[in-house]
Amino acid sequence: MDQYLFQTYLDQCSFVEETTSWIEIFNYSDESLNTIEEHRFGPDERRVEFHNFLRRRGVFAPRELKEGVRLLNGIRLIVQKDAQDNETFAPLHVSLKPEDYSSMVEIMRLPYRAIEGTSVVGPFFWAALDHDDKDPHLQIIFRKSDVRKKGKTRGWELMLSHSFNTGITSGFVKGTPSSDINVSIKTLLACASQAMHPFLLPMIVLSHDISIKTDMKQREAREWLRRLEHAVSMRQEILEEESNYIKDTMVNLDQINRDLVECHSQVLWKRPQAYQEIVRSFGIALDSFWSLAESRPETYGKEAFKALHESFVSRLDFFQAKLKGIESYAHITLERLSIQRAALYNIIAQKESKLGLQMAVDQRKLAHAAKRDATSMKSISLLGAVFLPATLLASVFSMTFFNFQNQDSGDSSSSSSSSSAAGDTNSTTSSSGGSGGGGGSVSPTIWVYFAITIPVTLVIVVTWLLWDKRREAEYAEVDKDIEKGIDAMEQKIMAEMRKRTMSTARTWNVAKS
Repeated sequence: MDQYLFQTYLDQCSFVEETTSWIEIFNYSDESLNTIEEHRFGPDERRVEFHNFLRRRGVFAPRELKEGVRLLNGIRLIVQKDAQDNETFAPLHVSLKPEDYSSMVEIMRLPYRAIEGTSVVGPFFWAALDHDDKDPHLQIIFRKSDVRKKGKTRGWELMLSHSFNTGITSGFVKGTPSSDINVSIKTLLACASQAMHPFLLPMIVLSHDISIKTDMKQREAREWLRRLEHAVSMRQEILEEESNYIKDTMVNLDQINRDLVECHSQVLWKRPQAYQEIVRSFGIALDSFWSLAESRPETYGKEAFKALHESFVSRLDFFQAKLKGIESYAHITLERLSIQRAALYNIIAQKESKLGLQMAVDQRKLAHAAKRDATSMKSISLLGAVFLPATLLASVFSMTFFNFQNQDSGDSSSSSSSSSAAGDTNSTTSSSGGSGGGGGSVSPTIWVYFAITIPVTLVIVVTWLLWDKRREAEYAEVDKDIEKGIDAMEQKIMAEMRKRTMSTARTWNVAKS
C-alpha cells in the first residue's frame, strides 16, 4: 500500500529544480582510510552521476580494502542546502525529477510516506523500523515547513534510512538559505567520526533549531513588553534611553496596538510546546533504535557508541528542561500582554468617552448659539414693533391726499365764492384748482424732526449694542463653566478608572496592624 500511495502522490507533484550535491563520510577500522567528501553533481553528466551515486557505481563504488580492514559506518547524503525556488517547500512539490526521486527512495530505502508530508506545517518528526528481518532499516522523517515570507516558501527536510547490517545512513537533505541546514552540514562534517549513530544529523538539526536564538527571542519580547507597559501604564520608573520610545508611543494608541500584536507574534515564535512533542518523539525513537542495536554488539557494542547514545539521551533531557523554562517564561509574557491589551482597551474607551463629552460640549454650544440668535431676532422684532407703526403713519399722512398746511384767508374766500357761482357741476374742479393753486411749502422748522430722530435712533442702537455685548460676555462665561465642568468630570472618571485598574499601590509590604 505504501508504494502505491507513494506513486499516486508523486504523480501529482510538480518539479522544481535545485542545485544538488552529495556527501560521503566513511569510517574504517583503519582510521587512516577515513574519508569525508562533499561535491556538486557535474552539470554535463548530472543524471548519470546521480544514478551512479545511488547505486555506488563508477567513482562511487565501494573501496577495495586490505585484509583485516573493514568499513565500520558511514553517511551518504544527497543534499540541496541552498534551495532557491519560491515553491520548493510548497505542498506536492519535489526538487528532483519524479523518476530520480522515485529511484532515490527505492534504492536508498527511504520512507515512502515522506511524500505525504509535503504539506505538513510546523516541526514534524517520525521514525520507525521497516521490520525487514534480513536487512532491517531505521527510517526517519524530520522536517519543518513555514508559511511564505516575501512570496517564498521556507523550511528544511531530512529523509534518512539507517542500515543495521552495514551501519551506513543514507538520505536526502534539503533546506532554504534561511534554515539551519548549512550550519548543520558543517557541524556534521566536523563530527564525522560519530557517523555510526543514525540520529547524529537529526540531533544536530534539532540543536540548531532550538539554539540560544530561541531564548534571545523570548528575552527581546519581554524587554519589548516592559517598554509597552511603561507606555501604557505611564510608569515613572523608566530608564532615560526609553524615554524617547515612551514619548513617541504614549499618545499613539495605534502604534502601541501594533507593537502589542508584533510582540505577541514574537513570543509565539517557535512555540515550545511543539518542540516538546518533538523531543518526546526523539526519545521514543532512540529507545526503539537502542533496543535493536543492543542485539548487534559487533556493530554497536563499542563504548564510544554507547557514550554517544547516552549523550543524545542526556541532550534530550536538557532540551526538555530548557523548553519547560521557555514555556513558563512565554506564558508569563503572554499573560502580561493580555493585561496590557485590556488596559489599552480601557484607555481607548476613555478616549472615546472624552470624544463623546467633547461632542456634547459642541452640541451644547450650538444650542446656546441658536438661543442667542433667537434672542437677537426677538430684539429686532421688538424694535420693529416699536417703530413700525409710527413709520407707517408718517408714510400715510405724507401722501398727497392729505394737506394739513394753513393757507391765506383771502384765497380761501375767493375760492369759495367762485365755487358757489359756478354751480354743482364745476365744484369738484374748483376745489381741485384751489387746492392746487395753494402749492406746497417746506416748513422752516423741519430741522426739529432730524434733531430728535437722529439722537433717539443713536441712543437706542448704542443701548442695544451694549446690552448685546454684555449678554455675549455672559454666554462666554457660561461656556467656560460648561468646559470646566466637563473637564473636571472627565478627570474624576479617569482618576477613578486608573485607581481601580492600574493602581501602583503595593499591599504585600504594608505593615500589619
